[in-house]
Amino acid sequence: MSASGPGGREATQGAHDSDAGRLAALGYESHFSREMSPWANFSLGFTYLSPVVGIYTLFGFALATGGPPMIWSLLVVGTGQLLVALVFGEIVSQYPIAGGVYPWARRLWGRRWAWMTGWVYLIALLVTIAAVSYGAGPYLSILLGIDASTTATILCALGIIAVATAINFGGTKVLAKAAIVGFVAEIGGAVVVGVWLLLAHREQPLSILFDSFGAGGSQPYAYAFLAAGLIGIFQYYGFEACGDVAEEVADPGRLIPKAMRMTIYVGGAAATFVCLALLLAVPDVGAVISGEDVDPVSTILLGGFGQRGYQLVLAVVLISFLSCVMSLQAAASRLAYSYARDEMIIGSRLLSHFSPERRVPPYALLMAAVVPTVIVVGSIVSADALTSIVSFAALGIYVGFQMVVLAALRARLKGWVPSGPFTLGRWGVAINVAALAYGVGAIVNMSWPRTPDASWYDNWIVALSGLVVVALGLAYLFAANPHERSDAPSSDAVGAGPSAPAPTVPR
Repeated sequence: MSASGPGGREATQGAHDSDAGRLAALGYESHFSREMSPWANFSLGFTYLSPVVGIYTLFGFALATGGPPMIWSLLVVGTGQLLVALVFGEIVSQYPIAGGVYPWARRLWGRRWAWMTGWVYLIALLVTIAAVSYGAGPYLSILLGIDASTTATILCALGIIAVATAINFGGTKVLAKAAIVGFVAEIGGAVVVGVWLLLAHREQPLSILFDSFGAGGSQPYAYAFLAAGLIGIFQYYGFEACGDVAEEVADPGRLIPKAMRMTIYVGGAAATFVCLALLLAVPDVGAVISGEDVDPVSTILLGGFGQRGYQLVLAVVLISFLSCVMSLQAAASRLAYSYARDEMIIGSRLLSHFSPERRVPPYALLMAAVVPTVIVVGSIVSADALTSIVSFAALGIYVGFQMVVLAALRARLKGWVPSGPFTLGRWGVAINVAALAYGVGAIVNMSWPRTPDASWYDNWIVALSGLVVVALGLAYLFAANPHERSDAPSSDAVGAGPSAPAPTVPR
């Protein structure tokens, strides 16, 4: 409900003044407009997580690798990522600063750790934008009725990036409205498609959820389940985007932790429902596992909806892809801006520039469009190079997450007591440890070589891509010392509290 009348306007202004005062106490003066409602903030995280994009993209791989029981990985990973979201909620509640993982790591540990956290996460975000855009290309090609060639896929991907960039340049209010539209379209489409498949085109009994159909061959099924579990690992991130725009939300310390948790709850429920509906509608599970049906999603949708209905479903899927790219860009641009505001990145003067008319960092947004565009266009020269780059996407996001989770645990053991409106109380250390254990396990699972017949490079491509990004970051960090250029507050979580002295120089 919106406030109306002089009293309502005064209350709203008072709340904004309070948020500005809290931010000033943390050492910053924000130029963003706090026009993003709690509903829009949740929608931003949901569209970034995007259950439709995640499930439709990896359903065929997961079913072929682990059989129908792969659906249980969504529950396992959802629980693990909820632990991470709880830790993040405590941090953003105390440090509601734009940019997410970078400023959080900065306050919890220090400038070097923050620089590396931001570097890994920013590269992962830019690569993910390219990957999601490229993944949308074939769907858009089919919808337009053109051959999904490499050139067509690239052009369609560039179109997705361009539209998402235009939405982001509209400012916080336009981004918020677009996020809500994306959420409504995606959740509505997921429910309609799922219910129709369950009621009119159900082919399998519920018992298949416990039948592997021989997936994994002679090896213990646990190996196949862990490999198929990548569908869950690739699904559950996006909740951190709620915190990336902390300076665009009123009362962020209280509302953003709620939005993060809701992203996991609603996004996870939607993803599981979509996956269940697809599983029960597969006409021949054995054909998928044997490799005869390499695109079970298209098989199901064409059989369930016909050609015209299939195109309508694809339209909803494209909205989901577009919304996901839009949210990723918003997160990447706020991270780059936060970096630049602290003078911690090349081109800080440009990237920290803020448009007073649109209330966005225009050059940071352009970077979040140009770099993914270069990656996508580069696939013309080498599709293998694109695969190598994209392999880092999910791994980098998880590494960035766990660098923050580790920083939080280190700070707790050194005496940090979270002092925001949301805290975990006496459960904080246990949840923090569990979140770190889960995250490390997920990183190992993503990196584990599973193609023994391939060359060693292809077999270790995920781990190698991660090592390359980290090595490049470390080389630049120790050669150029970018962290030494910044005098913004850092490593001040330990000892910080409601009565702790605050920085006095807004940035």
